[in-house]
Amino acid sequence: MTNDEKDLARIRSSGLSSSSTFGAGGAFTLIELMVVIAIIIILAGLILSTVGYVQKKGARARAETEIAAISAACESYKADNGIYPSIAATAALAPNSDPAGGDPTQAAFQNASLYLYEELSGDHDANRSVNAADDLSGNGVVPKTYFTFKPNMLSPTDQTLNVQYIRDPFGNSYGYSTFESANSGSANGNNPTFDLWSTVGETAKKSGETFTQYQQRWIKNW
Repeated sequence: MTNDEKDLARIRSSGLSSSSTFGAGGAFTLIELMVVIAIIIILAGLILSTVGYVQKKGARARAETEIAAISAACESYKADNGIYPSIAATAALAPNSDPAGGDPTQAAFQNASLYLYEELSGDHDANRSVNAADDLSGNGVVPKTYFTFKPNMLSPTDQTLNVQYIRDPFGNSYGYSTFESANSGSANGNNPTFDLWSTVGETAKKSGETFTQYQQRWIKNW
């Protein structure tokens, strides 16, 4: 008997065959698999929550930038016209009213935003182009554009459809009001000039909170 044959016989006699050595020790048990799956689920949850936080933070930063830029355009508008884009007092959106001032899905909310778009862009028929047909005086003069809105700032996103409102980064309408300027001393406005705000994707105050507490989460120019 050769040495190799002796070694093989010794292994067989001791019961340490390759199948017994690696059959039990080399495979995952059910508990080990469950632990691995649980770890993967936890890591995936952490990654998703982080992505959501980053996206929301980016949306807030973009909303702040857009509100500042639109506000600057309103100042340019006033320099030429003597007033800010002003909605009639009877139709003005009141930012401190509940629910219209805090629900961007309300018609009053979106109509005010559309009015601001038309005045700053010069596109008075809201068809996404500015030409002589937009001249409200009827003199055939192309209106001045005070702000050029990017496509992703307008709703609907379908560029073949007429604009309905200025869209904030959270997918809802921006709020715009001249209530305080039209109603001096009123509690339904915040600035004697104009109010411009985003409800950061929310459409109503939370249960048990006041409207003022709801407003504190908004991105606004006051």
